[in-house]
Amino acid sequence: MSRSLPAPARLLPAIGVMAVIFLLSHQQADDLPPLFPHFDKIAHFFIYGLLAAALVGAFEPDLRQRRPWPVVGIVVIWCLVYGLSDEFHQSFIPGRFPSLADIVADTFGAVVVSAGWVVVQVQAGKRAVGKESG
Repeated sequence: MSRSLPAPARLLPAIGVMAVIFLLSHQQADDLPPLFPHFDKIAHFFIYGLLAAALVGAFEPDLRQRRPWPVVGIVVIWCLVYGLSDEFHQSFIPGRFPSLADIVADTFGAVVVSAGWVVVQVQAGKRAVGKESG
């Protein structure tokens, strides 16, 4: 039986990413100059993709392997809810406002990364089965 980290330790990366998101969202609008058009949407996609990866890693390894799609569903819902709370938080910051497009970018990042994780796991499983039978 493989030994895995206790649940609280597996949550630390996700908590760290959520803290970074909170701190970035707490900046006033004039403190965040755009580097290029739509930079903020790309940033939302990537940071919530990172959050999704951290949340997938927080699940018990055996559960991730046995039930990958429910894990993806929980991760995507968590990212959506956190994204909604992030946009609500921004509504109190001078020069910032909630954006449906940001929520879409957040959720899309979470879907792509977590579903991509499942695809990689399935392919790895097929390769392992091929090696066993070959």
